[in-house]
Amino acid sequence: MDINKLLSGMTCTCGRRHTCDIQYVYIEKNATKRLTDVCRDDRNLLIVADENTFAAAGEQTLTALRDKHIEKVVFSGKTVLVPNEKAIAAVTDRLRNTDLIVGIGSGVIQDLCKYVSHYNRVPYVIVATAPSMDGYASNGAAMITDGMKVTYSAGLPRAILADVDVLAKAPMDMIKAGYGDIIGKFSALNDWKLSHCVNGEYFCDYIYDLTYAQIQRTLALADGILKRDEESVRTLMEALVVIGVLMSFAGNSRPASGSEHHLSHFFEITGILRGEEYFPHGIDVAYSTVVTAEIREKLLSRPFPATRYRLTDAEYVKTMQTVYGSVADGCMALQEKVGNYATDRSNIYKEKEDEIKSILAEVPTAEEIRKMLSLVDLDMNEFYALYSQEKRHDAIAYAKDLKDRYTVLWLYYDLMGDAANV
Repeated sequence: MDINKLLSGMTCTCGRRHTCDIQYVYIEKNATKRLTDVCRDDRNLLIVADENTFAAAGEQTLTALRDKHIEKVVFSGKTVLVPNEKAIAAVTDRLRNTDLIVGIGSGVIQDLCKYVSHYNRVPYVIVATAPSMDGYASNGAAMITDGMKVTYSAGLPRAILADVDVLAKAPMDMIKAGYGDIIGKFSALNDWKLSHCVNGEYFCDYIYDLTYAQIQRTLALADGILKRDEESVRTLMEALVVIGVLMSFAGNSRPASGSEHHLSHFFEITGILRGEEYFPHGIDVAYSTVVTAEIREKLLSRPFPATRYRLTDAEYVKTMQTVYGSVADGCMALQEKVGNYATDRSNIYKEKEDEIKSILAEVPTAEEIRKMLSLVDLDMNEFYALYSQEKRHDAIAYAKDLKDRYTVLWLYYDLMGDAANV
C-alpha cells in the first residue's frame, strides 16, 4: 500500500481526524541515499547507533551525509542496550547545536532517539536496520526509567528510511521478532475491543480493520521470511510501519499493544532486575500471544463468577514486593492512581457476559497461533524452557500491574484470581 498517502491522514467515520506527522517513508533498495534530500537543510547532525547497527548501515549513512558536520554516539554491541537514564544521558550530552538526530537501528535505538528528540526539541530521522517491531512510526517511546517499563508520548521521526538489502541481512531472530510482533496484534486488537465493551473506551473500526489486514498480509510471508526474500522482508517492514502509523492515528498504542505486550514487558523487566535471560521483544510477544489465547479459552470454558477476586491489602503488598522487588512501589502507585483494584466490574461482567465471550472467541485458538509461529520456526517449547512455571504464573497474574491499560489479564484476574494458571 502507499504509506506516504496514508500519512496525509483522514477524517474518519469514528468522528476523529486521524493524522501522522511523519513526512517521508521510504522502504526500498538504497533507501539510505534519500538522506541527502531529507537532511538537505541540516548542517550539524548527531548519529546514534550501536556497533552492530552501525556496521549494518553506518557507512551508507555517512556517505549520504558526507558534506555534514557529524557527531556520533555508538554504543557497545556486545551487550543488550537498555533505554534507561544512562543511555538517555549519553545521547543528550552530545547534543551540541544539533540540527537533527539520525538514528541507525531498530527498537531500542529508535525509542532512545525518539525520547531525546522530543524532550530536547531536536528532530530526528531513523535509518532502520531490521523489520523487528512496529514502533518506527508510532508516537510512543518505550523506555526503562526508575526500573519501570514506561511508554512515553513522544514525537515522530521526520522520516523512516529502510534499505531492503539491509533489512534482509538483519539477524534472523530480529526478522522473526517482527513477524511475531504482528501475530501479537490478534491479542492487542481483541483487548481493545474488550475494553470498549467493558469500559466504554474509544474504538475505531477503520484502525481496527486496517491493522487486522496487516496481520493477514504477514501470515503469507512466513516462507519468504525464512529465505530472507527481499520482497517478503519489504512487505513485513511495510506492515510494521503501517501499524505504527495507525497507532499515531489512535493517539496511543491500543491497536498494537495489549496483554501480550504486558507479558513481554514483565519478562523483560524481571529479567533486567534479576539478571535473567529474556527473549527479544517481538519473540516474547509472539509466545505471549499463545498464553493470552489460552487465557481467553479458559474464560470461555466456564460461567463468569458473581464476585471478583482480590488479595487482602497486606497480601497484595507482600506479593508485589516478592514479584517486582525494587520496582514494586512504582507498580503499586500506578495501580492506585488508575484505580483498577478499587473498581468492581462484577455487574458489568455478568450483564455483558455473552457479549464479552463473543469478543474473546474472535481470537484464533492457542493451537492455531502455535502453528502460525511454527511457520517461522518459533517453538513454544523454547518459551517453556526459558521461563519457569512460577515465572509464567506471576506474569499472568501481575504483568497487568506494569501498565494502566485494561486487558484480558484484568478480566482473568478479576474472575479467576492469581491461583489459576494456564
